[in-house]
Amino acid sequence: MKVFLIAGARPNFMKIAPIYRASVEHNDIECKIVHTGQHYDHEMSQAFFDELEIPVPAYHLETGSGSQAVQTAKIMVAFEDVCGKEKPDLVMVVGDVNSTLACSIVAKKLCIKVAHVEAGLRSFDLAMPEEINRMVTDAITDYFFVTEESGLQNLIREGKSKDSVHYVGHVMIDNLLHQLEKLDIDDGMGFRTYNLKQEHENYAFLTLHRPSNVDNKETFDGIAVALNAIAEKRPIFFPVHPRTKKMIHELNINLSKNIILLPPLSFKESLFIWKDAEVVITDSGGLQEETTALGKPCVTIRQNTERPITLEIGSNVLAGTKTTNILNAYAASIEKARRAMVPPLWDGKASERIWSILEIPKC
Repeated sequence: MKVFLIAGARPNFMKIAPIYRASVEHNDIECKIVHTGQHYDHEMSQAFFDELEIPVPAYHLETGSGSQAVQTAKIMVAFEDVCGKEKPDLVMVVGDVNSTLACSIVAKKLCIKVAHVEAGLRSFDLAMPEEINRMVTDAITDYFFVTEESGLQNLIREGKSKDSVHYVGHVMIDNLLHQLEKLDIDDGMGFRTYNLKQEHENYAFLTLHRPSNVDNKETFDGIAVALNAIAEKRPIFFPVHPRTKKMIHELNINLSKNIILLPPLSFKESLFIWKDAEVVITDSGGLQEETTALGKPCVTIRQNTERPITLEIGSNVLAGTKTTNILNAYAASIEKARRAMVPPLWDGKASERIWSILEIPKC
């Protein structure tokens, strides 16, 4: 069986890496990684793929940025050409980026089966581009691989066959646990942040990049006030996304000197920092889940989340974007983490379950 694994941005590679590694154990499966190039990332060097223990993508479509429509169209045109040459049996997409949607549509129109990893997640917020991508992808998917109970319930409610929906756990946690094992062997002395971490025993870790948070001055100012207040108690390590860095300057956002700005970090170096933080503050999806897997206090600066399990039993607290609410969530997260639990099947074996379920697809 020839399978295309699709990645459009750096976080996608964290999800496909354990899937690829698990595929090597199956002699009848040939996996090829397709990088759509949805996001340009100069950090994505040979060392990046070596760290994840996966090969350089077989195809790099180099579609680049653009509006939602332009980017999606570029990916579809380029991917159709690759599918025409290779004729894969299955296209496996992960998450909810434009590449997820675009490659799913192309595959279905070429009569190629589609598997969606992280299927069924819903924020119920149609203002989020990712929500549209999730809904449309799941409308045409053949194999639904679900990370949490809400995903299963959403898909059944939407009329999907129970036989096509599989609760397998979370491949992102597969990669997290794999990288943690490597960090147990490697003390991190090669990281540029090693000395910084040694100098600060108690610190917070921050990621912030969503346009809804950083593109509006009033919203960003309110978030910054909360972050500055937290930074009075402990320093905040903040690897700055290029988009966020640009908006900090354009909107003249005032950040405390105790918020230590860092360049973008690799997954492994980022994990090296946040796994020992007192609290993680984020607006990303992945960190909500990863912190829950490790029982680490997490404050999510968003109005909603498509990952409710992290709120229901995990260590995540939804803060919104108002100053007071963020500070309240920060205080609540420390207490909540003491009673948090890890969701079922988040045990590092989701990728193995996926391959055990898949059969040679027939159109």
